[in-house]
Amino acid sequence: MNESLLGPDAFEWLGVHYRTILTTEDSGGTLSITDSVSPPGSGPPRHIHHDADESFVMLTGDAEFWLAGKTVSCGPGGTVFVPRGTEHTFRVISDVPARHLVILTPGGFERFFVDMAAGDFRIPEDMAQIEQIAAGHNLTFTGPPLGADLQET
Repeated sequence: MNESLLGPDAFEWLGVHYRTILTTEDSGGTLSITDSVSPPGSGPPRHIHHDADESFVMLTGDAEFWLAGKTVSCGPGGTVFVPRGTEHTFRVISDVPARHLVILTPGGFERFFVDMAAGDFRIPEDMAQIEQIAAGHNLTFTGPPLGADLQET
């Protein structure tokens, strides 16, 4: 899947393609929506958004979500809600990329992806810098990506 699928203003970080389709500014700060395409096997390290609720709306592909010790699978048409302050992560488990909308309330966190892509940061090599930037977006990393050491409970 390439950037053109998401339009000319899409960008890539660590193989994931992003395009913000509703900015924080456009919503008066209440939310942001990012269209995201993640390759098979991908997913972020375990983390917490301290100031925002996060919702995932799956459009294609399948993902496994880990939320505070509970694991749930979600496919096309499904939605996963992550309340602020909840430790979580996900991993694409389908053989095809997963396209999903990431809705954050309030908005603002979409800028983290822009910062990461602009700095061409890598995980785990650049985690110290990533964690410092993440703190400015009210995000704390708490562990590895799903599959590294997380077990279903």
